[in-house]
Amino acid sequence: MITTDICIIGAGPVGLFAVFEAGLLKMRCHLIDALPQVGGQLSEIYPQKPIYDIPGYPEVKAQELVDNLMEQIKPFKPTFSLGERVDHLSKQTDGSYIVTTNDKTQVHAQVIIIAGGLGCFEPRKPALENLAEFEGKGVTYMVKNPEQFRDKKVILAGGGDSALDWAIYLSDVAEKVTLVHRNETFRGAPDSASKVFDLANEGKIDLILSTNLKKLGGNGHLDTVYLEDKSKSKFQIETDYLIPLFGLSPKLGPIADWGLTIDKNAIEVDTRDYSTGVERIYAIGDINTYPGKLKLILCGFHEAAIMMHSAFKFVYPDQKLSFKYTTVNGVNTF
Repeated sequence: MITTDICIIGAGPVGLFAVFEAGLLKMRCHLIDALPQVGGQLSEIYPQKPIYDIPGYPEVKAQELVDNLMEQIKPFKPTFSLGERVDHLSKQTDGSYIVTTNDKTQVHAQVIIIAGGLGCFEPRKPALENLAEFEGKGVTYMVKNPEQFRDKKVILAGGGDSALDWAIYLSDVAEKVTLVHRNETFRGAPDSASKVFDLANEGKIDLILSTNLKKLGGNGHLDTVYLEDKSKSKFQIETDYLIPLFGLSPKLGPIADWGLTIDKNAIEVDTRDYSTGVERIYAIGDINTYPGKLKLILCGFHEAAIMMHSAFKFVYPDQKLSFKYTTVNGVNTF
């Protein structure tokens, strides 16, 4: 049995920053994540993707942000159970909880924080007959190492931020980048869409709109993608890689059975402290929802700071919380 003050489910950027906020209040944390490494989507899906909206960083690579967060929480000595999925939650007579994972790891904590991003997520896949045949053989749903695509022909499919951002980034890496989107307009950031149109006008990428993926071809490895435009005209493009970026399909898993209020695979919270409807259970980051919710990392950081001050009363019920700035108090370790 691992005994801690707070059990954080999810070791993405928001879960990691929550450790820092807990540490400032002398609360210990244990983190559980189904992925084999910390960082959540940042490390698993786009470690080399630049992020532009972290305060104080005009630009920071996703993995660099994770590494910095790990360095920031090092003084507070968090512990981790990685590559494990939370299967069961048991409330104790004193109000605390015991969390059990699929590997039978048990964690006893006074407070549970769900910071699982999109929960157990999987990529949304295009409806193509022979898709599975080419998965791992030219079809991939994430860009872990951009150098994999150096001097290769790459087709990206999608109209969101990931498709736009990777089209821009890979235009300086790949031999040829083609972005295929089923609509005329993009749902991603307007600035990114503008950059993509500029790159297309400059001949640095091929932009194909109002067109759908229809079929894949190749002998053991992908070499052709067949497409169909809105006039039903069919054509094909030779390629080394296809990267469909249609977003992620969230699955809450066992968390859905914890008596929480769920709205479209997200957990409803009280914005005063990001508590759920179940005492001592909080939800922060992309997995929660409330009026005006923005799914931004910096918003998750804000939620983590607020909720830790609320969680303090369960860890130290006999103490009065005294708020002090780090510029005055510094960062005290355990």
